[in-house]
Amino acid sequence: MEKETFGKEKPSVKGKRTAKEKRLPEEKKAAEEKKAVEEAVGLLEVYGLTCAFLAADAGCKAADVRLETFDKNKPANADSLPVPLLVTVKFRGSVAAVEAAMEAGENMAKSLTGVVQRHIIARPTGDTEKMLKLSAFDKS
Repeated sequence: MEKETFGKEKPSVKGKRTAKEKRLPEEKKAAEEKKAVEEAVGLLEVYGLTCAFLAADAGCKAADVRLETFDKNKPANADSLPVPLLVTVKFRGSVAAVEAAMEAGENMAKSLTGVVQRHIIARPTGDTEKMLKLSAFDKS
């Protein structure tokens, strides 16, 4: 005999998800996007991939931040640069944490090949958020 449940969805059958279970990933994604907009982002542009890895490692160890992504750029004047590839390291977290991570990452990068530029955006707009998630490393 099947037990009646009033006001509750029936448990999902193996392999099939209820409407609520289907909404959960979408709600989780929306919550993560809202949280991301409330966080600061730090952009640290350095010469070379190895330098970027070491700067990212130093930044993440120095503060409670997430490493969002790397982005690469090969400028037209690449032959005149110390290393022909520029890499942007993107940190996420509170403004204070991102500032600490940026300082540690910048110090590491300066001891290696150098820093091109650094910027912190305290609360990026939604449109800026979309662009921050892009990475040239995703392209073949």
